[in-house]
Amino acid sequence: MAEDLNDFIKAKALGLSTIKPDEKREFLGNFRERVAMAVTIGQLHDPRIFDLLDEVLTRYPQYRIYLNGLMNQALITQYMQQALAYDYPFTIMAQPGMRVKKTPLVNDFGWVLAHPTEKISRPILL
Repeated sequence: MAEDLNDFIKAKALGLSTIKPDEKREFLGNFRERVAMAVTIGQLHDPRIFDLLDEVLTRYPQYRIYLNGLMNQALITQYMQQALAYDYPFTIMAQPGMRVKKTPLVNDFGWVLAHPTEKISRPILL
């Protein structure tokens, strides 16, 4: 009984332990093996990437898009509208519970295409 109580107190004080938290943070809440394609924020500013992502979305309808919620709002809106145009499922990840909003770096991932539950055998691009 006392051991269960100690575990309960530790879980509430420290939070629940997670598997590979840095990897999940980097890939917007996904494990690396579930990621089919990941694009950095710097790459999203290139106008040619939009057309490339159009082609990817038509060829891989079984995945889900994850957008970095800390990006510039105009960039989020642009890629959210792209997902809506293809009726593609998407999620905006903003890492709840953070008291300080960190400005994302150019090398941080801003757009991730991943399968929500299964491992990807052959990533498109990473």
